[in-house]
Amino acid sequence: MRGQGVLSFCCAAACVLLPAGTGGAADRVSVSVGYDTPAALAGLDVRAKIAPLRVAEVTTTDVAALRHRPGIRWVRPTVARQRLGRSLSAARRAAAAEWEFTATHADLVPAAVLRAASRITIAVVDTGADLRAPDIAAKAPTTHNAVTGGAAVRDVTGHGTFVASVAAGSVAEGGVLRGFGGDARLMIVQASRGNDVFDDVDEAAGIVWAVNHRARIVNLSIGGASTSRVEKKAIRYALDHGVLVVAAAGNTGDGGNVTSYPAALLGSRGLAVAASTPTGARASFSTAAPYVSLAAPGVHVLGATTAAAPTDTFARASLGADGTYAYASGTSYSAPQVAGAAALVWAANPSLTRAGVIRVLEQTASGHGRWNRATGYGVLDVAAAVARARESRR
Repeated sequence: MRGQGVLSFCCAAACVLLPAGTGGAADRVSVSVGYDTPAALAGLDVRAKIAPLRVAEVTTTDVAALRHRPGIRWVRPTVARQRLGRSLSAARRAAAAEWEFTATHADLVPAAVLRAASRITIAVVDTGADLRAPDIAAKAPTTHNAVTGGAAVRDVTGHGTFVASVAAGSVAEGGVLRGFGGDARLMIVQASRGNDVFDDVDEAAGIVWAVNHRARIVNLSIGGASTSRVEKKAIRYALDHGVLVVAAAGNTGDGGNVTSYPAALLGSRGLAVAASTPTGARASFSTAAPYVSLAAPGVHVLGATTAAAPTDTFARASLGADGTYAYASGTSYSAPQVAGAAALVWAANPSLTRAGVIRVLEQTASGHGRWNRATGYGVLDVAAAVARARESRR
């Protein structure tokens, strides 16, 4: 059942070191290290440092020497992270453009709650975003690049733009797309190095920055088949600070339901989101697993993207409007719906704890309190969750 084994996994891939190089440039490898004090990193080629976690990414030609360096507590290979969108070839287009909004009853949320969500910040740790996309530009998001340390968050894949628009795109009257988070503030944190593949250190740096800059909710539409000490420390950091982490459950339903991280690390203190179809069933690609919390629409979801986004994963939507819109499938796009819904639940009842928000979302989903590996507690019902949260204030 969901919640077992929180932060207790150790994959073999995260525990085996790459061989030490012989000193040539071609033999340089990137590894993550845990250190005691900053002095332990003196003279090393440090690509990134996360001071609150005492973790850094280092390139070296001699892993063995690094392991024995004073002040270095551990050394591990970095772990790749990828977006959890997928090809559209196996998915049938939904009947309506933004069917996910009505399927989850998000269209029934009172306007007062949508406005009250402006007190909540949703951080999207991803591939950045196109800040010119109308639905994102209207939110004037806070931005940060976890790789460069600057504010530029150029999205070259379209993935981060799509996820951000679904989580908290503008709901202004006349807009093409309605984000699930109402007037929630949007924080864009780029953790990729110019494409849609990045590692656990960049991911961790993005999470920590978001937490330290008062994000209430962190969305992670990324994953991989192994985890690491760095990722575990970052997730624990967010959870220990009361942040609600929402992660995509994975797209391995057609390939053996391989465990996906970081979703599998959240347990009962976060939300791992599966993808559902217009009929409310699990999408065939969506990972069925003990860590699944609930589901949200994940087949031909409408979102904003970039002009350069690949059409095999982002099928263009002809909506006769400014900006680039597309349909996409994957648990990547289910997770931000839940992140946005969580902001509305908190807006409806600011006194709720993180555990309370999780409980409300799970218990009002379509499973009526019953859990299963495919869709967790069932498909998200935003209006029911908001109503339950408002009732609990009385």
